[in-house]
Amino acid sequence: MTTAGRPRLSTKKRPGETAREEILDAAAELFTTRGYTNTSTRMIAEAVGMRQASLYHHFATKDELLDALLSGTVDAPLEVAQAIHASASRPEVKMYALALFDAGQLSRSRWNLGALYLLPELREDRFETFRAHRYALMNRYAEIAAEMLEYVDGTLPGTEELPFRLVETVVNGRADAENDRPLAAPDYARVIAEAAVRVLGWTGSVDALHALHAEAVELLADAPVRA
Repeated sequence: MTTAGRPRLSTKKRPGETAREEILDAAAELFTTRGYTNTSTRMIAEAVGMRQASLYHHFATKDELLDALLSGTVDAPLEVAQAIHASASRPEVKMYALALFDAGQLSRSRWNLGALYLLPELREDRFETFRAHRYALMNRYAEIAAEMLEYVDGTLPGTEELPFRLVETVVNGRADAENDRPLAAPDYARVIAEAAVRVLGWTGSVDALHALHAEAVELLADAPVRA
């Protein structure tokens, strides 16, 4: 049911418990399939089955929609990263748990919103909060990586940035899959999580690490899922 505006033009078309969630789902699909520039608020309203005027009760502009979608891709993993970073787990457990969680959400989300990260519009001031939160998430990865690298000799400068970059390769992997090139493994998130600790010099058993990460995952029981 809608919570504001005029009655719908048609029956419910989108998943979501509220009109706002349905609008976000429609915008996510259109932005990632048609492109941001080629999508209008009228198209989004039609995809939901409501009047364009009703959409404006929830989002005043198309930019507001984009900002809400992108914020949803970083706010939840940032909260998780902060909880993991503050935990008493070993650094390799922290990194594995964070990468597994983050890559898992990027893999399972309904639409591949990370593909929008390169939009030129995101350089503008109105998306400053999104950029700040993404950089904060990147820094949490780097801080956990730095803890691991204290035990590794001969580390190259910039190595601590690699786990975050590896996790975001899920975005390109999904884009390839959408072009009829399947992901290389059914449990792609676990492949990425293993790569995230291996690139930092972890040589132990990943199966053992996977079992140990449950202690960090307890912190994430109530963590929200990416849009």
